[in-house]
Amino acid sequence: MITYSVAQVEALTGIKAHTLRIWERRYDFLTPMRTATNIRYYSDEQLKKLLNFGILVRNGYRVSKLNKMSDAEVYEEVTKVLASPGSESSDEMKGLTLSMLEMNEEDFDEIFERQVIRKGFFRTITESIYPFLQYVGVLWTTNKAMIAQEHYMSNLIRQKIIAAIEKLAIPPKGAPSLVLFLLEGEEHEIGLLLASFMAKEMGWNVYYLGYGVPILNIKKVLEIAEPNLMMTMFVTPKMQKVNGFIASILDGVDVPFVISGSQENLDAVEDHDLVLKVTSPHDFRDQLEKIQNNL
Repeated sequence: MITYSVAQVEALTGIKAHTLRIWERRYDFLTPMRTATNIRYYSDEQLKKLLNFGILVRNGYRVSKLNKMSDAEVYEEVTKVLASPGSESSDEMKGLTLSMLEMNEEDFDEIFERQVIRKGFFRTITESIYPFLQYVGVLWTTNKAMIAQEHYMSNLIRQKIIAAIEKLAIPPKGAPSLVLFLLEGEEHEIGLLLASFMAKEMGWNVYYLGYGVPILNIKKVLEIAEPNLMMTMFVTPKMQKVNGFIASILDGVDVPFVISGSQENLDAVEDHDLVLKVTSPHDFRDQLEKIQNNL
């Protein structure tokens, strides 16, 4: 059983520790476990219940009423709140977290599709999914979510982006081209897939190589495709190695090279005439437009 400290529950649910203590005294829905030294901690099921209660309380429900409701009734009310047009982004975030903890594809799909209807696909990824992945980082960095849960959620998001890419029209012959890849040791593919979606939507011909591509293979592809642009991301910390990778790829190559990834890695990237550092999807879109306009 995975357990959570008071501080972790507070960070994940938005419910203050003081409020948790009051609820524990007044209501019987929440009885934390205690260590031998009397320190409170919570189970997976208690965290899920608190995430649901937090969503409903922020939307005007009284805890005294929720305390008398069954888990099924609470779930039904949460579903109604998340489906309402006025649902706040913080509540959507909690809903996505619940779908990850429970590995519930149906709930994830409903939340995602509602966001797409409201915002469109690109804004859903940049305004909802990216912040969600950062938010649940507190689970992953403290080993409070199984690696399987992380992979499960990442793959659901990956599937959504791939499905969106497949719906886009194939660019015409003569369209500008872009090679996308992740080097060996890099497996965080969601950002690269979003870049692929953006480029294809803007009429670029995309050569998507995926993750774990050897440098020699990349250089062969550049010879064959003769692209107008190439792009990679450095997400895994490698501040001491990033410039060596870039130099190896650019050796004998005259193709503008977009670099993105974690801020620590970007800060380590040295200036180069062919290197274009981007810190957000919007920066990447600006670079695509600039190159298109110059062709």
